[in-house]
Amino acid sequence: MREPIRGCRFWLQLAVTSFALCVHTRAQNSQSVPQQLQPPSDERLLLQVHAKGDQIYTCKEGSSNQFAWTLKAPEAQLFDKDGKPFGKHFAGPTWQAADGSSITGKAAANATPDPDSIPWLLITVVSRNGEGVLSKVSSIQRLNTKGGKALATGCDGTHAGQEMRAAYSADYLFFAPK
Repeated sequence: MREPIRGCRFWLQLAVTSFALCVHTRAQNSQSVPQQLQPPSDERLLLQVHAKGDQIYTCKEGSSNQFAWTLKAPEAQLFDKDGKPFGKHFAGPTWQAADGSSITGKAAANATPDPDSIPWLLITVVSRNGEGVLSKVSSIQRLNTKGGKALATGCDGTHAGQEMRAAYSADYLFFAPK
C-alpha cells in the first residue's frame, strides 16, 4: 500500500522541481538583457519575431588608410512565434511586416554578450510607413544574436569594393507606448 504513495511523492517532487526550474530560467533570461538595452518604462512589448539572414559587408578603405569590412546592410527574413513568415529586415535599418507597415530605426545602445556574434542592440524608431502591426512601434531590441560578424581578414586594397555575407540569426522584440 505504501508504493503508490511513494510513487505519488516522486511525481509531485518532479513537478515542483520542474516548475521551479522553469521559473528560474525565465527570470534568468529576462535578467540577462543588460540594463542599457532595456526599453523605456512607458513602453510595453508588442510582439517578437525571429530573423534569419545575412549581414552584408563591403571592403572599404578607412580614414587611416586601413581597409576593413564595413556594414552595408542586413538582409533577413522575419518569422513569428509559430515559424510563419512575418516580413523582412533590410537596409535602413528597416523592418517591414507582410501587411506593408514598416519602421526604420537608429541604434541607441549596444552590448556584446557573445564576442563571436554581432552585438545586441536597443534601437529607437525614427520613421514609420503604413498602417499595420508595426505602425505604433517606438523601440526595438535585437537579442540572442548568433553569427553575423565580418571576417577579421580578407579586406585589403586588392579586395576594395567587394562584398561578403555573414549568416546571422537574432530575435527582434518590438515595443510600443503603453
